[in-house]
Amino acid sequence: MTAPAPETFSDDMTPRRLVQELDRFIIGQDDAKRAVAIAVRNRWRRRQLGDELRQDVTPKNILMIGPTGVGKTEIARRLAKLTGAPFIKVEATKYTEVGYYGRDVESMIRELVDAAISLVRDGERKRVEPEAERRARQRLLDLLCPRPATAPARGKSNADAKENEIAQSLEKLWSHALATAPNTTEPAAHEESKPHADDAKTSAKAEAEAAEATYQRTRTKLGEMLDRGELEQRKVEISVEAKSEPMMLGMGRLENMDIDLQKMFERVMPRNSSRREVTVAEARRTLIEQEVEALFDMDKIHAQAVELAESQGMIFLDELDKIVASEARGADVSRHGVQRDLLPIVEGTTVQTRYGYVKTDHILFIAAGAFHRTQPSDLMPELQGRFPIRVELKGLSKQDFERILREPQNSLLRQYVALLGTEGVQIEFTDEAIDLLAHYADQVNRTTQNIGARRLATILERLLEELSFEAPDMGMGKVAIDRAYVEQRLDAVAQDEDLSRYIL
Repeated sequence: MTAPAPETFSDDMTPRRLVQELDRFIIGQDDAKRAVAIAVRNRWRRRQLGDELRQDVTPKNILMIGPTGVGKTEIARRLAKLTGAPFIKVEATKYTEVGYYGRDVESMIRELVDAAISLVRDGERKRVEPEAERRARQRLLDLLCPRPATAPARGKSNADAKENEIAQSLEKLWSHALATAPNTTEPAAHEESKPHADDAKTSAKAEAEAAEATYQRTRTKLGEMLDRGELEQRKVEISVEAKSEPMMLGMGRLENMDIDLQKMFERVMPRNSSRREVTVAEARRTLIEQEVEALFDMDKIHAQAVELAESQGMIFLDELDKIVASEARGADVSRHGVQRDLLPIVEGTTVQTRYGYVKTDHILFIAAGAFHRTQPSDLMPELQGRFPIRVELKGLSKQDFERILREPQNSLLRQYVALLGTEGVQIEFTDEAIDLLAHYADQVNRTTQNIGARRLATILERLLEELSFEAPDMGMGKVAIDRAYVEQRLDAVAQDEDLSRYIL
């Protein structure tokens, strides 16, 4: 029976709420935000329907049209993160028609399932982590305070002299208890020896109980020291299993075969493990990971991941305009073939993965492209019909660049202030400096290749290059980034169109 997918979308995530959340990170493009917010809410609405009607409600895929760097990818990525949906971004140009060298379109579904498994594993990890930490603590105590009934380890001991003395005393008590314990399988030689045997048995039992009590007291004391962090640098020896390297076959159409061969070799080849001497702090992290893996029910995780990918998966298909075939022949044959291969995936089909069959009927596809030299109408009519919602994203203006620098929660300016703050250097940008940075970004985009908001990153990196280099030697200090500072470092480069092409 297939396990149900975990709920990742709450009732209060209305389209208005989703748009408000997107506004915290992305400036403008309101039409695109509304379209994706409605599409995601419709998926929640579908899950409230009865089983009979639910199967016929398909997602309304979206086609975003706009130049690079205006927020197409970021809108989809942020939305998937907000809703907890598995998400991947793929480039349409890396796929080829079946029979040509390259990747087949079904590989995107396998990647989506892998992304879903990561999400489910993260959720399952939070659930089992307390138990894993408890088990790892017990294993650490076993390493720090082994039971004296076992043979003493040879070689150099990692405990201090006092703990060695305690361990040796416990070992002697246990050895004496075992040596004096009678062999109950042998019959007594004489009736008169029974009282002596009973006395020896009682004495051995008392000594064993005393040794166990001493051992438990020592273990409890070490546990308290461990919890207080007093043993973090103590050395212990743990067994670490070496992870097998994934197999890489150099043939283009053997993805499923790679999976099967990998599983076969993992079963046949012996597991490589080695013993390492590490600190308690390092051992704790390793042991917790081992216990987390041991507590995972991988069949359940895989079943949930497949269900999650089928019902809530999102695939962002970028550069769709690059697979539009022109009148010429040659490579365009493969481009047209990619469209034909994409059609059943978007339309709804079943794809075989290593975790089972995955239905693509309810996966949300968000395609994007600049469409400078082509039009969406140049796509196959059948493929056009599978993207009923079309949204045109606008190019960024100087005012947009100003808002991008000021308003987002994790804007570029805040990032650079935080980065240089780690060196003890405080930088402040004046309003005039921000306006001039936006002006330069807009100017360079107009005179050279328009790369949208990505231009701000190149300009800020050029502006702060010297400061970033000198910051470790400056010590504590405060630097004001004003209009004069910006003009001194960027004006000559921004005005020279040839230099701008290579530097900005």
